[in-house]
Amino acid sequence: MLILSSLAMLLAGCSNAGEDNADAEQKEKTETAAQEEAQEQHDEKKEEQKQQKAAVSKEEELIYKVNEANWTVQAEESEGEEVLLTFDDAPDGNAVNIAEILAENEVPAIFFVNGMFLKDEEGRNALKKIKDMGFAIGNHTTTHASLPDLSEEEQLEELKETDELVKEITGETPAFFRAPFGQNTSFSDEYVKKNGMIKMNWTYGYDFEGEYQEAEALTDITLNTELLTDGANILMHDREWTREALGPIIEGFNEKGYSFIDPQYIEKE
Repeated sequence: MLILSSLAMLLAGCSNAGEDNADAEQKEKTETAAQEEAQEQHDEKKEEQKQQKAAVSKEEELIYKVNEANWTVQAEESEGEEVLLTFDDAPDGNAVNIAEILAENEVPAIFFVNGMFLKDEEGRNALKKIKDMGFAIGNHTTTHASLPDLSEEEQLEELKETDELVKEITGETPAFFRAPFGQNTSFSDEYVKKNGMIKMNWTYGYDFEGEYQEAEALTDITLNTELLTDGANILMHDREWTREALGPIIEGFNEKGYSFIDPQYIEKE
């Protein structure tokens, strides 16, 4: 009888333990489900807040305009000094590396391209890489010709062909236009206006001058010229010495307290 009684108690204990384990498992599942639901709701709320914040930030983003009196790019209200970086004659060997340096430093810029560099696979791939990295593209004509020396028909061909090549490669037409040598004409002005583009020249640039075709000299003059002002529109080119100087130039501007203008917020007139 003692043995049977002990056995009954043992079986009852096992039964209770089994029930306790089942209850514990059910409780754990319920708690896990509740935690997952709470986490999901938290994530959804966080994402909603993120989207709301992004929308507010977008609305509050500074809008810049090009001042054709001195070709600076400025916002009506600004909390600090800024500059715009631009690169002409792309893509001609260094543009992708220049874009990579900019991307590594989270610095926006405009690449003004020539259609003559977009007619082979290498140039087309280079432009696509630059665009895919998020950089703005500008039209710099097809052959870098002096527009005042051309007829209106020839000017149209120079501008339109590059627009079409850029759109074919990137899916978008250029948002900006810069005339070779800064030589705009009444025809190019009308073309730019008709096509909703933003016309640009520059405030200063030195990398096309012989004495500055070396990284250290180019870095020094770019950072220390008396022409450096808030909103400076800085002209550079697709050149080896420019690529070598770019990292130190970015670092130098940061040390001087300058930030970099994002071209996507530049408004056309």
